Amino acid sequence: MSKNFVEIEANVMKGLAGLSAEIPGTINGFATLHKKALEEGALSAATKELMSLAIAIAIRCEGCIACHVKDALKAGATPTQVNETIGVAILMGGGPSIVYGGEAQLALSQFLAASEPVAD
Repeated sequence: MSKNFVEIEANVMKGLAGLSAEIPGTINGFATLHKKALEEGALSAATKELMSLAIAIAIRCEGCIACHVKDALKAGATPTQVNETIGVAILMGGGPSIVYGGEAQLALSQFLAASEPVAD
């Protein structure tokens, strides 16, 4: 059965909500770090999301792949940019990144299908 990355992302968010209720200081601290690290600066938010996606592929984190594909598209990254990011991640992560690069490509197709068309 194929994975549903739209659901995986939703489950990550539910998990974060549950953790936030139990350890709010830690989760709020992480949320602040996340927001500050990925905000517009010398690098665009889309570029930072693509960097995060490449790392997620290389370290083999499905939840991270789901979140960063969704957020990269939201930040304005194109499907072509996501696919090129997958290629860089494969370069840096070797064979296992080919497997997780495929997962990221599946996530891309699912998020594109779940939303409005994105210009390439």
